[in-house]
Amino acid sequence: MLGTKRYQHVIETPEPGEWELSGYEAAVPITEKSNPLTRNLDKADAEKIVQLLGQCDAEIFQEEGQIMPTYQRLYSESVLTTMLQVAGKVQEVLKEPDGGLVVLSGGGTSGRMAFLMSVSFNQLMRGLGQKPLYTYLIAGGDRSVVASRERTEDSALHGIEELKKVAAGKKRVIVIGISVGLSAPFVAGQMDYCMDNPAVFLPVLVGFNPVSMARNDPIEDWRSTFRQVAERMQKMQEKEEAFVLNPAIGPEGLSGSSRMKGGSATKILLETLLLAAHKTVDQGVASSQRCLLEILRTFERAHQVTYSQSSKIATLMKQVSTSLEKKGRVHLVGWQTLGIIAIMDGVECIHTFGADFRDVRGFLIGDHNDMFNEKAELTDQGPQFTFSQDDFLTSILPSLTEIDTVVFIFTLDDNLAEVQALVEQVRKKSPNVQALVHSTVGQSLQAPLKKLFPSIISITWPLLFFEYEGSYVQKFQRELSTKWVLNTVSTGAHVLLGKILQNHMLDLRIANSKLFWRALAMLQRFSGQSKARCIESLLQAIHFPQSLSDDVRAAPISRHVQVAHEKEKVIPTALLSLLLRCAPAEAKARLAAAPSVCEVVRSALSGPGQKRSTRALGDPKDCGAVN
Repeated sequence: MLGTKRYQHVIETPEPGEWELSGYEAAVPITEKSNPLTRNLDKADAEKIVQLLGQCDAEIFQEEGQIMPTYQRLYSESVLTTMLQVAGKVQEVLKEPDGGLVVLSGGGTSGRMAFLMSVSFNQLMRGLGQKPLYTYLIAGGDRSVVASRERTEDSALHGIEELKKVAAGKKRVIVIGISVGLSAPFVAGQMDYCMDNPAVFLPVLVGFNPVSMARNDPIEDWRSTFRQVAERMQKMQEKEEAFVLNPAIGPEGLSGSSRMKGGSATKILLETLLLAAHKTVDQGVASSQRCLLEILRTFERAHQVTYSQSSKIATLMKQVSTSLEKKGRVHLVGWQTLGIIAIMDGVECIHTFGADFRDVRGFLIGDHNDMFNEKAELTDQGPQFTFSQDDFLTSILPSLTEIDTVVFIFTLDDNLAEVQALVEQVRKKSPNVQALVHSTVGQSLQAPLKKLFPSIISITWPLLFFEYEGSYVQKFQRELSTKWVLNTVSTGAHVLLGKILQNHMLDLRIANSKLFWRALAMLQRFSGQSKARCIESLLQAIHFPQSLSDDVRAAPISRHVQVAHEKEKVIPTALLSLLLRCAPAEAKARLAAAPSVCEVVRSALSGPGQKRSTRALGDPKDCGAVN
């Protein structure tokens, strides 16, 4: 280990990177910056993509620079101290559970993480014979867990109303609001409401930007900006009436894709904090920094164990990319909570890459009756809300073709006879079956099942001799490892398909206000033109073929998002219009004739008189932060 590190690490974390220099994309929030490690991601092959994204994930565990500590990090004293303070508050609720509640809340990926963690900790409490004390809130309700409904996170009032419902009649409620880029109105409203009602509520904000980089645009249905809410929380933290947990983890490997490092760091930070609270409350002692560090190191070990399988991960990536290129489907079939990770990965491809909901889909094998707040919301809602074992058997299996890929994700503690029966059914339809299998040292996959898979990513975990709560460490490791593999595979597959320009998602769907601001930032970055000109071009692409009137220009962002959400290739159309100085109709025609979006944009960028711009943007609010 390098001598400048304060703590002993399981993995070799990168030294402070170029993105930490004060002049690097200075006005852009960390969660929206482009990561220097992956600036040539679009030119990488599968093996290189796995290596680069693994390096980006390792930045989560990086310590702050000793010579020039620009940002606080996960291992910073200030962050560890706040984690212990919050763990202490959780312990107070655990000791006096009557009238107590812990709410995990967020939109999009953050809301799905809230769902996963509330399921896990309620399961832990039931196993101890205790009454479950956790619940989750996700913008748009339970349907947002299994389908892409990112626009619902733009309402602060929606967040407050949902919080009031679950907290009715409670005496002490800890609300952990997750917003990776410190930007989601759904969370901002909840945090403000908690601060207005301190006798009952304790707000805890989790994100990965400094408060000075929180979104400062007006929220359409609220009185404060997100930054103002976070600044108010910082003041109240002095009296322990609110807490902000916001270590820097570095830019995403794919710019702004908070489903990746943002989602993983949310899981690492909160599961460490909450597990420490549970482990020590039964012993009648407060959580210690040593306890936090022990758990954090197990997550570092998960990184080491996962990326030791890089070549197999690259093989799966190429298979998934091939299926998608041939217009086939990719189905991720996971047992127990690994199925939740699979569902998350599939759903997030929709707005991230402009994918169809059928392109990459996750399914959960196992009982999920106790998981959801309102399971009725998911019944008979249409094909995009299907996710169960029955759904896979009735709506997917009969229509599988030989160009489809099915990935089976399970542990050797699951019902392997059930796994084998399902694999055999799938193999009759498609030869493209792959496996991601978790085992513990001493376990091995039996030959009859093993021979069904042409390729297996086999991840073996060391034996952990922990007490009951500690046994959840391995469950959390396996979930995080699965998330890293699936995120890397689905991202890399779309890189190989030509969907990425440098390390930017050029063809994302503008599904909410944060993605509107990100689209604008990309137009400025690649065209080098003024903010006003880029806004005009973006609005023309959104509202085409309607011409822009002054009323349309003056409409709130939510109106533009509502229209853009239903349209494809909005950002590429706007960018080509800027680069070629042409009308949206001509830009659309060029896109329709090109083999890939990025190819036609690269051609325009390298044309006469064009100069690719990656300059820092002029105004922080030009670049909305991520959920």
